Amino acid sequence: MAEHTGGCLCGAIRYTIAIDPPVQAVCHCRNCQKQAGSAYSMLVGVPAAAIAITGEPSVYMDRGDSGAAVTRQFCGTCGSPLFSLVEAAPGMVFVKAGTLDDTSGFRPSAQFWTRSRQAWVDLGPVPEFDTVPG
Repeated sequence: MAEHTGGCLCGAIRYTIAIDPPVQAVCHCRNCQKQAGSAYSMLVGVPAAAIAITGEPSVYMDRGDSGAAVTRQFCGTCGSPLFSLVEAAPGMVFVKAGTLDDTSGFRPSAQFWTRSRQAWVDLGPVPEFDTVPG
């Protein structure tokens, strides 16, 4: 079992993940695109009990394309998006993988909301889902 660390750009918020993330994925939904300011969001999903957070993230309440509530947490100082808590996946924390100190192990096993994927994005053989599998 590896320990994974990360945090925001300014260092005000840090986290430690005590397990290898069981979920590694890319989300192409429009809200993730807007929050990331990019074509997609790289995510690792971990059980809430497996992550320790220092610092106090700011919160933005959102609704996903599915209509489910999404609590988006970010650094109130530097603005780095950090975590998403998704009503449809209780007990999980979705960490923005770009905030990991070492991103070299990130290997998405799925990509979600591909119906809103940017036309020029090609992640190769990573399985695709138009929305989120049910």
